[in-house]
Amino acid sequence: MTGAEFVPLSLPPLLIGICAAVACALPGNFLLLRKQALIGDAISHVVLPGIVIAFLFTGSVSAWPMMVGAALASVFAVVLIEAVRRLGRIEPGAAMGLTFTTMFAGGVLLLEQSDTSTVHLDVEHALYGNLESLIWLDAVGWQSLADPAALATLPVELPRIALTLMAVIVFTWLFWRLLVLSTFDDSFALTLGLHTGWISLALVVVAAVAAVAAFDAVGSIIVIAMFICPPASARLMTNRLEVQIAWSVVFAVISAVLGYVLAGYGPLWLGSDNAVSAAGMIATVSGVILASTALFAPCRKRAGAPRH
Repeated sequence: MTGAEFVPLSLPPLLIGICAAVACALPGNFLLLRKQALIGDAISHVVLPGIVIAFLFTGSVSAWPMMVGAALASVFAVVLIEAVRRLGRIEPGAAMGLTFTTMFAGGVLLLEQSDTSTVHLDVEHALYGNLESLIWLDAVGWQSLADPAALATLPVELPRIALTLMAVIVFTWLFWRLLVLSTFDDSFALTLGLHTGWISLALVVVAAVAAVAAFDAVGSIIVIAMFICPPASARLMTNRLEVQIAWSVVFAVISAVLGYVLAGYGPLWLGSDNAVSAAGMIATVSGVILASTALFAPCRKRAGAPRH
């Protein structure tokens, strides 16, 4: 593939996949250490009915109505989980699982019963995303990267997920100390006069924002995989938190790049013309990385929390 072909066909989807993977992996590290990794799975499911309802009210799939609908659905899910937990007197994990599967099933039913024929919004889109079609139609080569007119026609998903990634990085950097203290020793943080309850809520909100921003472009499969697989793989590589964060970013980037390349060229290398989902392949690569670290990582046999 020449540079003139690569820029419009592969660069935007590849960058979107990388940004989405890293944006989900960063908060995923703290959720994993807090034993709340299922929250990422729950968020990626409960946003679907919010997105569909927003479409039914507005008749379009523009970004802001979708984000508002997904955010409201996330808030409703949190309230519902707490209500189910208290009224049903069941453990939080069971309440969470019941809520997100029910809401996701409701979103699928709404999609199937709604008239979405005029827009790209369906069950397959919700699961696999829209990554392959996010090409840069007005790009003519690498020189387009310096052309303001061409840059104005970039897929809107790229600046959106890039800004989300920057927000996640800034949040992690600004509140690093609070995140670490509330994750490893909440009682000690309280003795220092630090009220860490709000940082736990903020972490969930940031994870929800990352999931919602990535949902439209890459679908729920990548969102779920990236919240769990890169952080879990990184956890097996080191016993230091800072190094774990770095490893999770590396694994997320490798998953996105290698998965996208294998989805595009893997079938051709095997002599097949059948298309392969980029989102599914990226998630598969992240799973293979996790399996490999579980077998060969240097810290796979140690116990206890990482040092920080």
